[in-house]
Amino acid sequence: MQEQKLARGLKNRHVQLIAIGGAIGTGLFLGAGKSIHLAGPSILFAYMITGVICFLIMRALGELLLSNLEYHSFVDFVKDYLGNMAAFITGWTYWFCWISIAMADLTAVGLYTQFWLPNVPQWMPGLIALIILLFMNLATVKLFGEMEFWFALIKVIAILALIVIGIFMIIKGFATDSGASSFANLWNHGGMFPNGINGFILSFQMVVFAFVGIELVGLTAGETEDPERVIPKAINNIPIRILIFYIGALTVIMSIYPWNAINPMESPFVQVFVAVGIAAAAGIVNFVVLTSAASACNSAIFSTSRMLYSLAKDKNAPVPLTKLTLSKVPSNALFFSTVVILIAVVLNYVMPEGVFTLITSISTVCFLFIWGITVICHLKYRKTRPDLAKVNKFKLPLYPFANYLILVFLAFIFVVLALAEDTRISLFITPVWFILLIVIYKVREKKTNLADQCNSVKN
Repeated sequence: MQEQKLARGLKNRHVQLIAIGGAIGTGLFLGAGKSIHLAGPSILFAYMITGVICFLIMRALGELLLSNLEYHSFVDFVKDYLGNMAAFITGWTYWFCWISIAMADLTAVGLYTQFWLPNVPQWMPGLIALIILLFMNLATVKLFGEMEFWFALIKVIAILALIVIGIFMIIKGFATDSGASSFANLWNHGGMFPNGINGFILSFQMVVFAFVGIELVGLTAGETEDPERVIPKAINNIPIRILIFYIGALTVIMSIYPWNAINPMESPFVQVFVAVGIAAAAGIVNFVVLTSAASACNSAIFSTSRMLYSLAKDKNAPVPLTKLTLSKVPSNALFFSTVVILIAVVLNYVMPEGVFTLITSISTVCFLFIWGITVICHLKYRKTRPDLAKVNKFKLPLYPFANYLILVFLAFIFVVLALAEDTRISLFITPVWFILLIVIYKVREKKTNLADQCNSVKN
């Protein structure tokens, strides 16, 4: 019987827009105000530094994936270079990361919908969105790519519109209630570091969270047409996208409004659009963040199902999760992830907000773990498989210096998380997740060994 494999149904334009979508989080539209309030104009340097690190992580991921086209996700190369237990822990951790992101974004869908329909219960839009996304993901992987293409396009248009309108306002010296628009606003209000080095360092937690999900383009490798051409192109374009979408947008915003005149509780996009007389500004931005939340949930359903499929193929999850539909979509894995996401939405509805915040901050810590494991695997691959590295056309620049630089940066982010009171507790609780996974793996391994011994005795 021929082994079932995922279909390579994602085209170049799908992967390029998935890469853009992964690099633009909801945090830019809603969270930028808080980030600017914390760090002032120095937030631009935080995005530049984090952007460079994320680009290097993606280059390491890309090199690993293209070293063996049989790799469908990073669980496959983690198993090869760090062993089955590491693959088990990494796969289930990544699955948990996206489950918690889906929980956050489905709740956000409900909240954003209430902007137009205040009397609709918060849980209802989230439930409807989840059902629609499930059935669209069940159809074909091409349909997933198509949804992400249009979701990402909406985000791109909104940001480009802000930049174009903003540059016009700056050139004209457009007067706002905080004075004339000018690039000088970046340094005329306390300099580039108005809150000192402390505010700059604390901003990294929010900045890193904005990049969470950037590695999703790597998870599409197993379902991409011509991955050797498409994956490098998507990864190499990340720096220019970061410059345009993050640095460009935030530079324009802080040139129109001095950093200390931006309301941290409101989207700075709304403030800029209102300033030029767009009455429906709040509604436009609300539509953009609604589609952004739906996009993140769509990505969560896709990524968690593919991660379960990879785990099940290696017998690290129930074997029925490897079942594919006629369209080569892992249906059982999709249903399982969706049911868990649904439970999370229900839990979020009945649980206090503090617990919800805790789960999402734990998710951020887990993403740092995933990035770190990817870089460690790359180090192991270069040391143990120089034959593959020699013929690989898509190499990580500045190896091994880049690997150690990334690991130092990730360690720095852990220190930043320990400094902030609302994220510190996640550093103490996250180890419980890893201990639980290790115990489950050891118990499962012991049962497997006992079963093998019994079978050998019978034979």
